[in-house]
Amino acid sequence: MGQESSSLVDPDVAPETLSARTLDAVAQFIKDGGAKNIVVMTGAGISTAAGIPDFRSPKTGLYHNLARLNLPHPEAVFEIDFFRKNPVPFYLLAKELYPGNFYPTISHVFIALLAKKKLLRMLFTQNIDCLERAAGVPADRIIEAHGSFATQRCIECRTPFPDDLMKEYVKRGEAPHCVSKTCNGLVKPDIVFFGEQLPAVFHSNVSIPSTADLVLVMGTSLMVQPFAGLPSRARDGVPRLLFNLDRVGDLGSRVDDVLELGDCDTGVRKLADALGWRDELEAMWRGIVGEKEAERQLSKTQKEAAINKELDDIVDDISNKLDISEGGKAEMEANTGTQDRGSDRTPHKSRGHSFDSKTGTPTAYAGKLVGGSSTCPAGDVAGTGGADPAQSSKEEKPEVKEHIKNPITIDHSTEVESKGGNDDKPAL
Repeated sequence: MGQESSSLVDPDVAPETLSARTLDAVAQFIKDGGAKNIVVMTGAGISTAAGIPDFRSPKTGLYHNLARLNLPHPEAVFEIDFFRKNPVPFYLLAKELYPGNFYPTISHVFIALLAKKKLLRMLFTQNIDCLERAAGVPADRIIEAHGSFATQRCIECRTPFPDDLMKEYVKRGEAPHCVSKTCNGLVKPDIVFFGEQLPAVFHSNVSIPSTADLVLVMGTSLMVQPFAGLPSRARDGVPRLLFNLDRVGDLGSRVDDVLELGDCDTGVRKLADALGWRDELEAMWRGIVGEKEAERQLSKTQKEAAINKELDDIVDDISNKLDISEGGKAEMEANTGTQDRGSDRTPHKSRGHSFDSKTGTPTAYAGKLVGGSSTCPAGDVAGTGGADPAQSSKEEKPEVKEHIKNPITIDHSTEVESKGGNDDKPAL
């Protein structure tokens, strides 16, 4: 069902179409008129800055927050058989996620800008949040592979249900029934649930990626077929650009693939800078979402970027110091071995030091492996504070139970998803 592994292209192999495997080269390719039929594929990662959670991120993901509903398993909220028996959990969730509660991100608006410049051939999205529409992407340029909240109908007789009535029911968190008096079946948004077929419009347009002259893949883990196979449909020699936290699918295996790893909004802004579109893009986005929402999203993105950079710096710092420590250990062992050859005494202990049995680092200095000049007890190096791990686990359990009792919340300051928009069917 998921993506297949593939090896990265040899960095010494030159690209065929692009001048280099860089964002600047992609931008130049667009400016030179090489990309007039751009196909975009998106997942949950382009909506996280809007405040919509992904599915699987620990603690902040949608499935984690559904624990309070006493479902047989979190995915049941999107299973058609479960919905027939109990539609209440879905409508409680729909109340939180319904269109109008969130605003488009700059990534959504970038796709709309491509359409405005007549460069967008088609957008394939796994998202059901309708933010592409809110950003101004024309409806005839959107393939909502997993459906959306845009329309709804009876699951029995397929009779459409009025939009205004649907909004009222969702606002109350209640399940509406068919307007036909002879039916009375449950009404559901046209979202693809587990156990349902993808929309016919998806299957009838699945060949479009093979006509693209540039493919953009944004914020998706490419874990769910048949959507996951779309990027591979691009012809050889067609550049494929990935905006995502991690490499996914077979992206990076072709000579004209460009991987821009990180959050989508940051990557999009870099591309807009290279294209000379940044001012136009920012003005278009702020005009849609307003200054207050724009600043909120920017603050969230900048905070996440700062946290990620700090974590990277810490990892690099620890790695460097461990390398130094290992080198010092080897030199020390060589010196003491020479000095004490033929002696039966223990060199390290004779100098009044105790050493860590795993790293060979003097315990007096172990605390300095983290935090530069600051010193902490050796037990704090791993973040345990010297506490008994078993005791720590016991103390953490009540917090986990308390969290499960909490109601569903949409946290606008949560971390970005670990897989750049972990998507499932449906994807938000």
